Amino acid sequence: MFRKAYKTLLDWKNSKDRKPLVIMGARQVGKTYLANIFGKNEYQSVIYCMLEGNEELQSCFETLDCSVIIDKISRVKKTKIVKNEMLIILDEIQSCPKALTSLKMFCEQEKDYHIIALGSLLGIATHRDSFSYPVGKVNQMEMFPLDFEEFLLAYEQEELVEKIKKSYREDLCLDETYHNIAIDFYKKYLFVGGMPEIVKSYIDNENEELVTIKQNEIINQYLSDMNKYNTESEKGKTQLIYKNISRQLAKENKKFKYSLIKSSARARDYEESIEWLELAGIVNKINRLEQIKLPLNIYSSISDFKLYMSDVGLLTALGNLKYEDIGSKNELLNDFMGGLVENYSFNQLRYNKLNLYYWVYDNSAEVDFITRIVDDIIPIEVKSGYRTRSKSLNKYIESFNPAYAIRVSEKNFGFENGIKSVPLYAVFCVN
Repeated sequence: MFRKAYKTLLDWKNSKDRKPLVIMGARQVGKTYLANIFGKNEYQSVIYCMLEGNEELQSCFETLDCSVIIDKISRVKKTKIVKNEMLIILDEIQSCPKALTSLKMFCEQEKDYHIIALGSLLGIATHRDSFSYPVGKVNQMEMFPLDFEEFLLAYEQEELVEKIKKSYREDLCLDETYHNIAIDFYKKYLFVGGMPEIVKSYIDNENEELVTIKQNEIINQYLSDMNKYNTESEKGKTQLIYKNISRQLAKENKKFKYSLIKSSARARDYEESIEWLELAGIVNKINRLEQIKLPLNIYSSISDFKLYMSDVGLLTALGNLKYEDIGSKNELLNDFMGGLVENYSFNQLRYNKLNLYYWVYDNSAEVDFITRIVDDIIPIEVKSGYRTRSKSLNKYIESFNPAYAIRVSEKNFGFENGIKSVPLYAVFCVN
């Protein structure tokens, strides 16, 4: 599968200031696969080291002498490691703190060894354990599930992708035939999500039941991690929050409410659990903006926020949604679909590294996302269908007179009255 992150890896390999690279991201987003394919394509060979549960490999890092470490790994892997010609992959590096510390030494002493370290729970380990993270001595990259563009490319829809990008740039309607095809693929994506293994399985089999089975396997793996890598007091609370996100997003007001977890719940009881989910990369938080001023993060509320799942397919599975539900006109699904589409849009924007917030006016108006694009503060309103009337967006425009606004819906491209219309399948273009 084509992954945009591949180019980032190429840039890293060819950089004159290359340092060991740390790739972070939730389990199953494709870190190990991408690193190995990259190594196979761009190097003479790959030295793959799974550190979790491998005491022999972990013992190679008992010293901070890089030459000794390389010699020991060569002995364990029965392969002579050659500088600049081989890629060394250290997988699940958070299970071996000394391996993480050694990256600093490789940066300072042996830059000709090309090293990629992978960590599914590295964020948690470095924030909560006694890890010595090599700040300034490593390059970093975060990996996400496939975005919708990568999903289309997995289906070999290169022509459709180019037509979507062109229509986005020029604010011109996409041909109706292509528009409808893109909408159909978008609905598939809402159900399948962007986990690479699940996408491949669906392309190969077109089996919705198998998708749900695989999604639940990943969810159960996440729940298992919450038990295995959490404090005793936080295990149950972390699982409770994770399972509760679909309920939170099904509300008309999607602000996170502790009372929906438990009537007596208080913020201080669950803050650490939310932080754990964020650091694991499986949940994302978005805060409310108190003022529309730059820099946005300075004017965001600490207490008012929403939580989104890192993969929209897993949210579909947690909500027990069937594939037929995605395109149905059942009004009973309206609230949940609104949350699902909002979560989808958030993910596409976040994959493009946009910092996102939301805005509320006097509890009567709410704009889904506020972000900075170049030098402008841009509001983004998301609608799950064709109906695009929005008092909230109009109120924001009236109050702050932005350079332009973005409205996301099932409608085709266009630009009118200062509002850029972006179809739901084209959110990946906003960056």
